[in-house]
Amino acid sequence: MGLKRIRVTTKHSPPSSSSSKILLPLALLLITPLVLFVVPPISHLREPFFLIEDHRFHGDLREAHFAWNKLCFGPTFEKLKLAVFSKTWPVDATPGGMEHHASTLFNALAAKGHEVHVFTVPSDRHPHHDIQEGNLHVHFTPNNHGSLNCSLAFEIFNKESFISPFDYVHTESVSLPHWRTKAVPNVAVTWHGVWYEIIHSKLFQELLSDPNSAITAGSDTDLREALPRLVDEIRFFASYTQHICISNSASEVLVNIYQLPSRNVHVILNGVDHTKFDHNPSLGLQFRQQHGVPPNATIVMGVAGRLVRDKGHPLLHKAFSSITKRHPGVHLLVAGSGPWEKRYAELGSNVKVLGALDPSQLVKFYNALDIFVNPTLRPQGLDLTLIEAMQCGKPVLTPNFPSITGTVVVSEEIGYTFSPNVGSFVEACEMVIRDGHKRLHEKGMACKSYAMSMFTATKMTSAYERFFLCMKNSKYCSYPLHTDC
Repeated sequence: MGLKRIRVTTKHSPPSSSSSKILLPLALLLITPLVLFVVPPISHLREPFFLIEDHRFHGDLREAHFAWNKLCFGPTFEKLKLAVFSKTWPVDATPGGMEHHASTLFNALAAKGHEVHVFTVPSDRHPHHDIQEGNLHVHFTPNNHGSLNCSLAFEIFNKESFISPFDYVHTESVSLPHWRTKAVPNVAVTWHGVWYEIIHSKLFQELLSDPNSAITAGSDTDLREALPRLVDEIRFFASYTQHICISNSASEVLVNIYQLPSRNVHVILNGVDHTKFDHNPSLGLQFRQQHGVPPNATIVMGVAGRLVRDKGHPLLHKAFSSITKRHPGVHLLVAGSGPWEKRYAELGSNVKVLGALDPSQLVKFYNALDIFVNPTLRPQGLDLTLIEAMQCGKPVLTPNFPSITGTVVVSEEIGYTFSPNVGSFVEACEMVIRDGHKRLHEKGMACKSYAMSMFTATKMTSAYERFFLCMKNSKYCSYPLHTDC
């Protein structure tokens, strides 16, 4: 089945002159390679959309132009010694996406017998003792400002390397600065967002903003500064040996815009622990009762994460205000904290503002929903909340950014997409309401199946393990090996 393309014509006031001067050159920059950001309709499939033929791949993994998560890697008996640079390491209950990714991945690799040394700082910026749990060694190396002290980290790195050399070095985005890579021969970097995508985010935010509002002051400056940062980023990306992207669209940007060799660009999608995020209707019912959701609610939507502008909360706030006027039985659960928390509370009894939830409450929250909404204005990265909701058997409603439509909402069977404007968002919400509980449940179960096939921590860990082995010894680059499933 094909993606439903929602086309909405809306009237906009003419942009301010200062915005026009910025938007025009940015538009010229972005329009030329726009083909990367247009997802063609998906043709009718004769089998479930996630049973794609990439599992029949035979050849060199370095030539694979799809996510390694699609493949089934068997056990290995060779062990690695890995060095990891991460901006922060989670020491509280609500880690950010990048640190959550690092913690999940490298705890799992250590549990598989690989020796892992992480050079980082605590997420709360307070002093903590180093962590040593089995094969996992977390070295906290902060500077006076609480950020990563690369000089101190390299002192420890060199001592460990002298004892026995590292097989490979990994960095979460630019945690290991590019000028430091000269001292390290084998470096792989996982990009959780690149400036080419960030410019799109800032452009969408500018188009949605009120030029006369004090809240959006400074957005023009952000746009002016974005282009030089993009050029600088393109120039230094080649300093890293190998590049791992967390969406298919990001890999296309790195090859076609940043002009990196395709053999050095790989896709490994994020994953979450499916044993912690699972479909459990009884938990959801309890959560609804606990937070006063009426039993006769027509549709219960939910959003989670930081309640800030670039996460799309101005968009959701306006759209939901419109929806409740026509559909008073629709309710919204808001899990998170931030500047927009108070604004949501002003919308009345149809909105329940829950504050930040710990993981044990978050799984109950997801199960309480009919559909999970992610209104983000950030085309970069792959939001873990989408994956968590899908693992809990919930369909998703999200913007039609390439990082999402090319990787997450790959079919209308699992969710709904909209253009990042209020009119399109409202129309997508209307479609959700028309489809109703039964259809949403069907889509949710399809979400669960797809998430289990692609977005588990186990699949992610196996892919990274094979990647590091491949980089150490090219025999592991062949697929399938006799041990592969």
